[in-house]
Amino acid sequence: MSERTGTRDIPLLPLRGLLVYPSMVLHLDVGREKSIKALERAMVDDNKILLATQEEVQIEEPDAEQIYSIGTVARVKQMLKLPNGTIRVLVEGLQRAKIEEFKSKDEYFIVSISYLEEEVTDENELEALMRAVLAHFEQYIKLSKKVSPETLTSVTDIEEPGRLADVIASHLPIKIDDKQEILETTNIKERLELLLGILNNEREVLELERKINQRVKKQMEKTQKEYYLREQMKAIQKELGDKEGRAGEVEELRSQLDKSDVPENIRTKIEKELERLEKMPSTSAEGSVIRTYIDTLLALPWTKKTTDNLDIKHAEDVLNEDHYGLEKPKERVLEYLAVQKLVNKMRGPILCLVGPPGVGKTSLARSIARALEREFVRISLGGVRDEAEIRGHRRTYVGAMPGRIIQGMKQAGTINPVFLLDEIDKLASDFRGDPSSALLEVLDPNQNDKFSDHYVEETYDLTNVMFITTANSLHTIPRPLLDRMETIRISGYTELEKLNILKGYLLPKQMEDHGLGKDKLSMNEEAQMKVIRQYTRESGVRNLNREVANICRKAAKLIVSGDKKKVVVTPKTVEALLGKPRYRYGLAEKEDQIGSVTGLAWTETGGDTLNVEVSILPGKGKLTLTGQLGDVMKESAQAAFSYIRSRAEELDIDPDFYEKNDIHIHVPEGAIPKDGPSAGITMATALVSALTGKPVRKEVGMTGEITLRGRVLPIGGLKEKSLSAHRAGLTTVILPKDNEKDIEDIPESVRKEMKFLPVAHLDEVLKHALSR
Repeated sequence: MSERTGTRDIPLLPLRGLLVYPSMVLHLDVGREKSIKALERAMVDDNKILLATQEEVQIEEPDAEQIYSIGTVARVKQMLKLPNGTIRVLVEGLQRAKIEEFKSKDEYFIVSISYLEEEVTDENELEALMRAVLAHFEQYIKLSKKVSPETLTSVTDIEEPGRLADVIASHLPIKIDDKQEILETTNIKERLELLLGILNNEREVLELERKINQRVKKQMEKTQKEYYLREQMKAIQKELGDKEGRAGEVEELRSQLDKSDVPENIRTKIEKELERLEKMPSTSAEGSVIRTYIDTLLALPWTKKTTDNLDIKHAEDVLNEDHYGLEKPKERVLEYLAVQKLVNKMRGPILCLVGPPGVGKTSLARSIARALEREFVRISLGGVRDEAEIRGHRRTYVGAMPGRIIQGMKQAGTINPVFLLDEIDKLASDFRGDPSSALLEVLDPNQNDKFSDHYVEETYDLTNVMFITTANSLHTIPRPLLDRMETIRISGYTELEKLNILKGYLLPKQMEDHGLGKDKLSMNEEAQMKVIRQYTRESGVRNLNREVANICRKAAKLIVSGDKKKVVVTPKTVEALLGKPRYRYGLAEKEDQIGSVTGLAWTETGGDTLNVEVSILPGKGKLTLTGQLGDVMKESAQAAFSYIRSRAEELDIDPDFYEKNDIHIHVPEGAIPKDGPSAGITMATALVSALTGKPVRKEVGMTGEITLRGRVLPIGGLKEKSLSAHRAGLTTVILPKDNEKDIEDIPESVRKEMKFLPVAHLDEVLKHALSR
């Protein structure tokens, strides 16, 4: 059997968007597994392989029916493995061949082929056709910029008519279907005539384009020119079947712009960017930057808003359904709704919910959104220290993106969401800028109608947004930022409130989450109170929720393992499920103590009790302070010491006590740093008790700062401190006279069980605190 006649079996390499003619030498990049195996088989045999084009470019694994039946037998001349796993192959087209049968389709295609011989007709006629084809090709090169003039020189030297048709067809930017038709035409005369028709058609299109351009250059104004060029591009794409590339991308974006409701200034901005994008080559890196910018502007809500549900009864029901207590924040939301109902437009309020962790600040914001039937967006500001996180990056930077405010609005999809800025007190600042200063514009109702984001470059209106911020404490928030927000304090819960929350919210939710019905788990009130008192010590209910989940998990295990059909949790079984109690209920001393006073402190996690102990030792008047005290507490101790020295005789203390004794003041739990302006009277009382030998009443807790004249100054966080005193089992709280007005903020259930003694001078403190 000869080299180029008869039939033979040969591996097949399907090509995507590419076609190889006989006598062509070119490089191919092969990445598909089947194709690589077909190449390896060809190298084992005689370096021959059939190159046939698949009908659809998008198909990753084509079937036999999806590959053209006529292709080109080629010789593999060289193979090179690239770093990305693909193989670069140098092939030389040899002869047309037809697939007669697919012998194997598993690992790679093996086909039975028959070689196709070219049909030669009258040589004179072929010579005339060759000259006509060359003349048309020369005119095409002059009109088109897609083929280099050097190509004509190389083509003119070809004497074989069939090969001439193949080489010219390989240089033309025509559809694969047309190229395949030329490959399948074995009659040389018909092939040249087919090529002549294609060249003639292409030349006419180019001639038409040239004439139109000349006429447009003279007559059309700028707007008509832009319109005509777009129409011309569409017509050319339609003629050549090209729907890909930059033009298609711009057309899609224009369609989105027409359907969007962006303001006129933004529409003008997008149109300018589209003009720039249209002129850029598809390979330009800046094109993708402009595309991302346009996508951002189109995705932002400019006018779309949700309709507020202004039914106050509905809002009240939703808030009560989700949260127990929290009267002040709920009342503020209902007031906002009432005003909205009376006026058409109101600037969104900026609320700051301040309170210890676990009291429901974030979930309350989510409930407000549900009550108003608005979209809800939450961003966490904890640890944010780059101003660009708020205002965005300028578009000149690589990887520029909008700030979190604009990203949140894009996520919301409406101009009036409930926008939660979580942990606003955890903002940081460094050499990259101060994000808290950037928030001044966001949270100012008189400025945020023209909020400026560096990436968007156009002003954005935030007046319809209801901003809610959360914080654990206010002292870390810069004063100008705090001034723009309406502060609502959410203090810790009393034991009674925790019991109601556990009974009505936490336990039913955890039972549902763990697949436990009332027939499988029950927990009586005494057991619930034991968990609250002896297994948690917190202002919120987060740890309480964890302990309830722990009980549910252990109950589920007992039921599934078959040990019990129903778990009944009582105070006795709580220890079996949760282990030994972690906290002693009530921290009040069991007996009156000398030189030991229970102070009341406020921390970021709520109120707490703080014992201050004083020891008198023989020495020379040295004052020692231990327990990781901050500068403010050290100064309070010095002030208390100086006051007692100045009043020693009136207090029945030896006036020379400081010359004969060293005094050691210690605040237990030395590993925990402590500071704040409310421990003055506590230290003074402990000093007087230690120096006089008079014990301090065990049921008394106190808070207040002291001056050198013995005046008691006001403090903050009275509600949290009172709750901690109640939790610790104290029954009397001594507080500054100026804080008397804050007593009404303390829950009524706590006020009924405790006695509050406002004092203006240290003498009154000693009168109430020391046992007589």
